[in-house]
Amino acid sequence: MAHLHTAGDRPPLPQTVQLPETVAIPDNPTPEQALLAYLQAMLSSSMNAAHPAFIGHMDSMPTTLSFLSELVTAAVNNNMLSLEMSPLFSRLEALLLKEFGTLFGLGTQSGGVMLSGGSLANLQALTVARNVKFNALKQGITALSQPPVLFASEVAHTSIQKAAMLLGLGADAVIPIQTNANSQMEVDALKGAIAHAKHEGKAPFCIVATAGTTTTGNIDPLSEIGQVAKEHGFWFHVDAAYGGAIILSDKQRQRLVGIEQADSITFNPQKWLYVAKTCAMVLFRDMTTLTNAFRIQAPYMGSAEDFINIGEVSVQGTRHAEILKLWLSLQHIGKQGYTQLIDESYRLTNYFFQQVKSRSFLEVAGEPEMNLICFRGVPSWIPTDEWDGWNTTLQTYLLQQGNTFLSLPTYRGDRWLRAVLLNPYAEEETIDHLFDHIDSFAKQS
Repeated sequence: MAHLHTAGDRPPLPQTVQLPETVAIPDNPTPEQALLAYLQAMLSSSMNAAHPAFIGHMDSMPTTLSFLSELVTAAVNNNMLSLEMSPLFSRLEALLLKEFGTLFGLGTQSGGVMLSGGSLANLQALTVARNVKFNALKQGITALSQPPVLFASEVAHTSIQKAAMLLGLGADAVIPIQTNANSQMEVDALKGAIAHAKHEGKAPFCIVATAGTTTTGNIDPLSEIGQVAKEHGFWFHVDAAYGGAIILSDKQRQRLVGIEQADSITFNPQKWLYVAKTCAMVLFRDMTTLTNAFRIQAPYMGSAEDFINIGEVSVQGTRHAEILKLWLSLQHIGKQGYTQLIDESYRLTNYFFQQVKSRSFLEVAGEPEMNLICFRGVPSWIPTDEWDGWNTTLQTYLLQQGNTFLSLPTYRGDRWLRAVLLNPYAEEETIDHLFDHIDSFAKQS
């Protein structure tokens, strides 16, 4: 706790990383005092997400109840593989994920499973989609005469390609769809890609839409994409790993209109709901579909007539009970608390956006739809082929001189700065401080 209370006294990223003196397994036990000293050094050598000016990634400081609950779940050491090994947590997960499915508009038959990250959630969703569309649970896809393909925007998360690779489709089976100036999937381009794939003798089966792109935080036109999926009989998956959180804000949830059409949804409370890592889920419109298309029964586990062991319908088997930290965080903060956090993020994003727009030597990648601002310097006084270097140097300058961390993604072939206004301790003064240093750097360059 003392480490978190003093987070503002340390930089957002460690200036040095102090590894233990040895990583070898010792012959004799190491004294506890020495181990505690190692732990203290490790804390100081770690990313400091609690710093008010750590605004470069979708990584938040955790809720108090979420990291305290980790002590509890580690102590009891239950296994989410089966009901008998996690009698309370298994049922709590099923009930709470059904609640989330209903919240997203998937209906009363919805539910899901928790997994260790959004990449696994996307993998599970696409596995079910493949198995449903090609009856592949037992027979696989090797006998198919047409290669299966799916569609996702050109800026979709790379985990979609990884999932296709792991499913035996190959990464190239993900057909990238052109996006507009705001990184949103072009629906006409999607329709054209579907027609082209069919003409080439391929077997399209799924469309992936994104609600909260990683670099710019934009949302694909969910309603229109969902309609296209319905017309063609495709599985419709929405990767809302980041953006799904705005479902808790009455002011912002309309941005997710159309997500209720999804067959499956990925959502990561470990991001905008501030739950300690890892905390991710994949939701399905119909849990019966998940069971029929994915379940592999494990005879070595006990069973109950009214409950299917989570390990039988999940990509993961043995798994930590992440559900407790999610449930406790929700109980502690509540809908009103999360609404306030989300709405405040939007207010700060608008303030940040106006600061960028007021400076002629800066440009934004597009109109923000969430609490992300992707921007860069385009100084007219240096050649354009030096802009990437200018922005790279600016990022270092802000960290070293301004004690502020922004990430530096590559977007459309150029280097950009990205701010994620997620930190609850970030204020207008934090942003003013940042832009004072940006102005100072511009004058010196």
